[in-house]
Amino acid sequence: MATSKLTLHGFPRTPCTKIARIVLEELGVPYDLVRVDFLGYEHHSAAYRTQQPFGQVPYLVESSGADGGDDFVLFECRAIARYAAILYGGVEKGLVPDPADARAVARFEQAASVEVTDFMPSARTLLLENVVKPIRGLERDPKKVAECETLLQAKLDGYEAMLSKSKYLAGHHLTIVDLFHVGYGAPLKMQGYDYLESPRWPNVARWWKDISSRQSWSNVNVSD
Repeated sequence: MATSKLTLHGFPRTPCTKIARIVLEELGVPYDLVRVDFLGYEHHSAAYRTQQPFGQVPYLVESSGADGGDDFVLFECRAIARYAAILYGGVEKGLVPDPADARAVARFEQAASVEVTDFMPSARTLLLENVVKPIRGLERDPKKVAECETLLQAKLDGYEAMLSKSKYLAGHHLTIVDLFHVGYGAPLKMQGYDYLESPRWPNVARWWKDISSRQSWSNVNVSD
């Protein structure tokens, strides 16, 4: 198991920072969190972009040398989560599949694709329209909101079908892909949507209760 020092640069309230953190917490991996001044747009600075060229949060620094010469920098929260899981016992814990098990890998990749293409886009747009825009003094787009509400409900029909056949999205064991959903899924309730707890999708509700009640999420779900 690796013994390098991990430092996550992010803003605690953003879903993507939470996605990376919940996996690190689930793995029990020690890491330092360096708070990026997101509200002050530090992530748009030239200095920040030398590490994250798209000016987004978070990014991870893995330090294995005292002089920093061996630092490994990685951005994109799902890539960070996958890397940490592979490096720090995620295969043994079942959080990522054994690379030798082609079918398990295929199921995992299927679930990962579903999260990033079928769930996240609508959930993210609703968050932007209902929460972020008002905070920034911008007008929300009611048409876009209605479209995303309808689309997300249709996508949850697909989730219900998947979760009627297995406990989790990639099979009968929790993986990091399940945890990915909490970052953008948790803000839905604060917007007044009960989609993830609705009797309309009982298997989704059962799954959501499971993944959102984990200690790893409690450790991350802070308001600072």
